[in-house]
Formats: sequence, C-alpha cells, structure tokens
Amino acid sequence: MKPFESRNYKAFTMFADRWALVTTGMLDDFNTCTVSWGSLGNIWGPNDDDMSTVTVYIHPARYTQEFMAKYDTFTVSFFPDSYRQALGYLGSHSGRNEDKVANSGLTPVKIGDDVTFAEAELTFVCRKLYEHQFDEAHLADHVKAFYAANSPVYTRGGHNRWEPHYMYIGEIIDAVE
Repeated sequence: MKPFESRNYKAFTMFADRWALVTTGMLDDFNTCTVSWGSLGNIWGPNDDDMSTVTVYIHPARYTQEFMAKYDTFTVSFFPDSYRQALGYLGSHSGRNEDKVANSGLTPVKIGDDVTFAEAELTFVCRKLYEHQFDEAHLADHVKAFYAANSPVYTRGGHNRWEPHYMYIGEIIDAVE
C-alpha cells in the first residue's frame, strides 16, 4: 500500500465541497482551472492490486483542456477555505487572455516535472491513463437536459451546439501534503 492510500481524504465530498485546481504542464508552460466535479477511486491494477486514481472533468472550452491534451501528467490540488476567492478567480478567468495565476495571488511551484501551488494543502500527482469526451448519444436524457440548460453554446462547423466535458482518469503516482 502506498502511504497516501491510508489517509482519509473524504473522497465523496472533496471536489463538491472544497473544489480543486487541475494543473498540467511544466512551470514555464502550464495552465490551471478550478474543478468541482471529480472523484477518487481505483481501477485497472494488475494482480488484483488496482491503481489509485483521480477522475476529473474539463469542459472543452477551457484553455486547460488544450494543456490536458498536450501533457501526460497533471496535478489535482486542494486548498484551505481561505483560498476560496482565489479558486473562484481561477475558475472564472482564462489564461488565454491574462496571467490569471499571478492575478489570483497563488504561487506556482514545481513538484517533480509538474506544477502545484505553495498554498495547496494536498496535491495528487497523476499520470494520465484515459481521456474521452462524453458522447451526447450515450448521455441519459436528464444529463442532456443539464447540458442544454447550463452549458454555453459554441459554433462548430456552422452549427450551434453545446459540448460535453472531457473525462480524465489519472493514476495517482504521488500525494504531497
């Protein structure tokens, strides 16, 4: 058992209650976004030793999505409640147009080859195992209704439509508190 697996991280409430930052890239080329959808679990382990995983969901309109497609690793960082305003800022501004990290007041730091923040109280370092954009044809009707009511509409190929999130499953390769 890896040391972090013995800790109680309140897996069912961490994302919804605390939010998190998903960050990918290297210190000189990274992006981050706030997420409130995610889960901790286990899957795909050899010899009945499943891998500990983090699953996160990133909307395709997010600049971070481009970085998630480009890099093989990412971090998921959780913060004390006192940083809620900074997380709100990072969730409502794009790194395409500004240095949103600097404007948030958080301090990016290197963690291995990846990026987290000095203010984080817990960071999972993850190796990407799987990525896939949800397929509208396979979504339950009430989930389609959610997207129709809550997602911005984008013009793609002359068609106006909403786009569902990408799902990323990452193997937790380290956890830093």
